[in-house]
Amino acid sequence: MARTLDDYVNEARQTVSEIAPGDVETYRAEGWLILDVREPHEFEEGHVDGAYNVPRGVLEVHADHEHHKRDPKLQDRNQKVVCYCGGGYRSLLAAKVLKEMGFADAVSVAGGWRRWTEEGLRVVR
Repeated sequence: MARTLDDYVNEARQTVSEIAPGDVETYRAEGWLILDVREPHEFEEGHVDGAYNVPRGVLEVHADHEHHKRDPKLQDRNQKVVCYCGGGYRSLLAAKVLKEMGFADAVSVAGGWRRWTEEGLRVVR
């Protein structure tokens, strides 16, 4: 039987904590990297202040120590990461992968960018 996106997301929820958008500032103050895993055009339309953009589709490449396209910002496995996306699915999957790749911790923003904007939180354009 073929798996669905919901199957993958529900599996990720078993190992990844979700935080409220309003909690992001607390995590940032504690030194967590705020990682926007949306596509570049989504990021350019608006993002969380101080967020770093690495699209979900290339995350493993950029976080891999051995890959020639590795991203220096994603090489420290002691780094703790808050992931967010448009609605909360890509960020759950991203956080799960980062934890599997050995990052100290990775969490996902519940509801993603959609919930961030609905709550009227600060947007950088």
